[in-house]
Formats: sequence, C-alpha cells, structure tokens
Amino acid sequence: MAVLSVGVVLLVVFGVLGAAVPVPYVAQVPGPTFNTLGEIDGEPIISVEGRERNETEGELTLTTVGVSRAGLSLVEAVQGWFDSEVSVVPTETVYPPGRTEQETRDANRQAFLTSEEAAEAAALAELGYPVKVVVRGLSEDSPAEGQLQEGDAIESVDGRPTPDLATLDAVLASVPGGTTVPVAYTRLGQQGTATVTTRAAEDGEGSLLGVLVREQPAAPFDIDIAVEDVGGPSAGLMLSLGILDLVGDTDLTGGATVAGTGTIDANGQVGPIGGIQLKMIAAEEIGAELFLVPADNCADALAAPQPGLALARVSDLGDALAALEDLRAGRTPQSC
Repeated sequence: MAVLSVGVVLLVVFGVLGAAVPVPYVAQVPGPTFNTLGEIDGEPIISVEGRERNETEGELTLTTVGVSRAGLSLVEAVQGWFDSEVSVVPTETVYPPGRTEQETRDANRQAFLTSEEAAEAAALAELGYPVKVVVRGLSEDSPAEGQLQEGDAIESVDGRPTPDLATLDAVLASVPGGTTVPVAYTRLGQQGTATVTTRAAEDGEGSLLGVLVREQPAAPFDIDIAVEDVGGPSAGLMLSLGILDLVGDTDLTGGATVAGTGTIDANGQVGPIGGIQLKMIAAEEIGAELFLVPADNCADALAAPQPGLALARVSDLGDALAALEDLRAGRTPQSC
C-alpha cells in the first residue's frame, strides 16, 4: 500500500512537472493565408498607383506558418509530436541563439520587405519593363527632399545619362559637393526634372544626392504591398504572381483558387522554404485546387499529400506561369 501511495505521488509530481516545466521546443502550425489579389481590413494587399488594377475573380494565396511562444511544456511537446497538424522543432531553429524573440521577428520582417522588392522586380521583368536606377527611399536630411521620391527612375544627373548604378556613381564622383545639379527622372510614366544641391561625400570625393537607390525594372506605375505581421521571404513567388495578375495581360487563375509558397529573386528564381507540409494543410483548408511547390521542397510535399490538392513543381517564375496556364486549359501541371 505504501508503494502504491508513493507511485501515485510520483505520478502526480511528474504530471505537474510535465505540464509546467518548459522544454527547448516550439510548435509550428498552419498559419493564416492571404489572397494577394484581395484585401486586408478593406485595404488591398497589392495597391497600384498610375493605372487601374485588372479585375480578377480567382485567388493567388500565400501561405504561412504560425509559431508558438518559446518554451513548450513537456506535455504540450508530446501532444504536438502526435498531431499531424503540428510540427514540434527545437527552439533554436526558429529563434537563433544570441537573438531575442523580438530581434528574430524584426529580422524576419525585414526579410519579408526585401522579398517584396524582389517579387516586384521579377514581375516587372517578366512584363518586359527596362531596368533603370530607381529611388527606394531618401536618407535623413536628404538634399533631394521634396524633389525626388520613392519610385522615381533617375534618368540623368547634370545632363549625363545614368542608366545603371555604376554610371550614377561615376557621375556623382565627378561633381563637387555643394553643387546644384538638374536631375532628370521619370515618375508614373511622366518625365520631370528636379534641382538638387548635392551633399559632399563622406570621403570628400564627389557628392551625394541623399537617395537610396537600386537597379530594377521601371514601370509607368507604382506598386505597394501591405501585409502586416508576416515575416520571412517565402511569400515572394505568390506576390510576384499577384502583381502579374493585377497589371499584366493574362488572367492567371481563370477563376480558380491557387495557393503556394517559395522565395523569389529579382531574376525569377524560386527557392525553398520551411514548413511546406503545414502550408499545404492551410491550402487544403481554404479549398485550393493547386499548390505551387518550390522544386527543392517536392520530396517533403510528397511525403504528406493533402486530399484533392494538386501539386505543381516550380523552380522559377516561368514554371509557375506554365502551371497556371495548364490549370486554365484543363491540363495537369507538372507535378513533384
């Protein structure tokens, strides 16, 4: 009887500890989905200024993974290991050592913003717009404040053409700081000229316009992407497709619900992501007919198929567009 009593006490103690003591794991679950052709709280995810957006009927939905707080209890971890819709992973795979959770979220958010730029560049390149030097923002106390703005394509400085970053740097290197120069630009398809008094470069050689720039295809309209509380670069592919559907010449979905994931670079190359199986669950739950899978994630996707959810293997933007063309035509896209 004493042995039984001790056993019961130990069982209770271990149960309490299992429910209370944290273990170094986090739970990943299917996260929210966002139709890139739609809205959040009445505001479009992809806004277009300078032209009308195309009317669309289908969906091009990006999928996400939700992450629990750090420090699951032992009981929660064990429960997660037996749940097909939960992935229990070591904490350091989500929250790298040496970073706080907030620092990790901030880094993931920056990765998302960078993926926005790549998604836009890939889409505009697919549409054939020429690459130019484009303003991505102004520096603090910029001498170009009120003259240039984000999205402007810089055509020339001081009368000298600036078709690329190297040429722009060379031109500015030959202009003494404090010189007032004309800067020709194109904004929303309209040409204009700004007058900017340059700032001396930090090394004393040449001058600065006080703008942050990048090389990217320049269109006669501006695109703005607004998805709050999403981090990481894995939305890139679906954002590119959303842009193409809204400003291109083809209705990409034909009215179908398509979901997917994948990073994308400015050249349209699609890269692998994490949590593919959880994202497929989210896609199945919204009734997606097709799921676009980065080629390097195909093995994991095939290991946990979702009923009724067709898979399409994509290694670049062209593959994704071909898969959507097959879907519209009633053909079976190239699968994993």
